[in-house]
Parts: sequence; structure tokens; C-alpha cells
Amino acid sequence: MLDNAPVKTLKHGDLTVEGYARAAVQSYWRIPELKIGFDLGAHPWDFMGVPTWLLSHTHLDHVAALPLYVARRRLMKMEPPKIYLPSDAVDNVRAMLNSFQRLDRGRMPCDLIGVEAGMEFELSRELVVKVLKTKHTITSYGYVIFERRNKLKPEYQSLTGDEIRDLRQQGTEITNEVRIPLVGYTGDTSPQGLDDNPLFYQVKILITEMTFIAPDHQSHLIHKNGHMHLNDFVDRADKFENEVVIAGHFSTRYSDRHAASIVKKLLPDMLGGKLKIWI
Repeated sequence: MLDNAPVKTLKHGDLTVEGYARAAVQSYWRIPELKIGFDLGAHPWDFMGVPTWLLSHTHLDHVAALPLYVARRRLMKMEPPKIYLPSDAVDNVRAMLNSFQRLDRGRMPCDLIGVEAGMEFELSRELVVKVLKTKHTITSYGYVIFERRNKLKPEYQSLTGDEIRDLRQQGTEITNEVRIPLVGYTGDTSPQGLDDNPLFYQVKILITEMTFIAPDHQSHLIHKNGHMHLNDFVDRADKFENEVVIAGHFSTRYSDRHAASIVKKLLPDMLGGKLKIWI
């Protein structure tokens, strides 16, 4: 990898999570099998091939590398990427890219697509994204990626292939859509972002934040600033139905060893082995 941006990797089933987040420094994640990424606070060279990015909000540690990413794809003669982001930020982000275009003397081709809470959009025939409102100091959204499957309705499951074919040709709807929540990404949020959206507790892989962990940090101030404390995970330990919970975005005031020791002291079973802290 040509960049110095750190990247951690976790393989779970058919999906791989790659990325890193540190509060006020950089946040960036990708799921290569789904061809999507979340936030662009930095941009490892290997991430350039991801054509679609979902931005949670526009604080610099989550968006600063957007011009670099867009310019790199242009230089490598790749298709302009699709960037989904809060709709109230689209004009300002476009103005930022236009400024870099004048500075760099190179085009910044990309498709900026504004989103709102509750929206759904397709990434492909098999993948659907739902936008969820989270709680931060500026407009912020989380995302849930669903795998969409068509399942034969119970009343038709005993039929032969020929009979099913005939019904289809007659225009009979013989399947129901089934959605499997694969990946959830909260970006920066207070615990309200989880509690208002219980779907986050149900995705197979949840990527979220745990910015503060020290006992002397006051939770009400942390929540006011749109972040979570380790205690918020302790208080909700029985809610996480996920198979994996990746918590990152730790404050820079904690060393890796210090952070790991505090988390394991308060959550010795690491949410039943689900919790992975990325520091």
C-alpha cells in the first residue's frame, strides 16, 4: 500500500471489513465484496477501486480525502464515483470540489447524491441501502445494507418446476421479497442513533464508534457532542443481536494498550465475543 493510512481487516463469513477510524484524525471503511465504502477521512491507495461511498457527515475527519479520491479515479481513467451524503451538504461539498478543481487544474468528476432519513436506494439487484438518522453535532446519517432475495411463497413450495413456470407466465406473483440486514454503519453518533434505529442492533456486522472510555468522562457531555462512551455499550449489552460489532473512532488521548485494558475491564466477555475494538 502506497499510503501511510492504517488499515485493519476483519473477515466474517462472505464479507470483509477494512478500514480505520480515530476521532478528529480520520475515518474510512470499505466492504470490498459489496463494492461500497463509508466515509473518506483518508484514502488508502487500495481503496480507489471502490465506486460507491456513503458519507455519514461532513466533519473533516470523515470527508477530507474526498477530493483526493475523486482526482485519483480521474487520473486512473476510472468511471466517476457515486457519493451519497446528507442532502444539506451537497452544495457545499460541490463548492469544495470546484475549489480544488481550480487549484489542481484538473476536473473533479463525481455524482453527488443527497440523502435524507428514511430513504432507500438500490446499489444493485441484490443490494438495497436504507438511510437512518443518527445524532451528532451536524446533520448525520447511518446506513444499513440489505441483501435482497426473492423467496417462494409457502403456498407454492410444493409445486413442480413446470407448475411454477406456468404460474409465472400467467403473471402470478409467486415470491416474496426477503431482506437480510448485512452491514450497518453509524458514523459518529450519540447512543440515541442506535436506540432510535433498532435495526442497527440486528445487522450481521455493525460498524460504530466508541469515542470515549475513561470513567471520569461525563456521559451527558459526550452525548451532547454526538458521541458514545464505553458505558453506553455496557448499558445496552443485551441489545446487540449482531454477529460482529466493530467499535472504532477512539479519542487520541487513549493509547492502544490503555483503551484495550479499560474496555476489557468493563466488558470482559466483549459482548459474548462479538465486540472488536479497532485502535
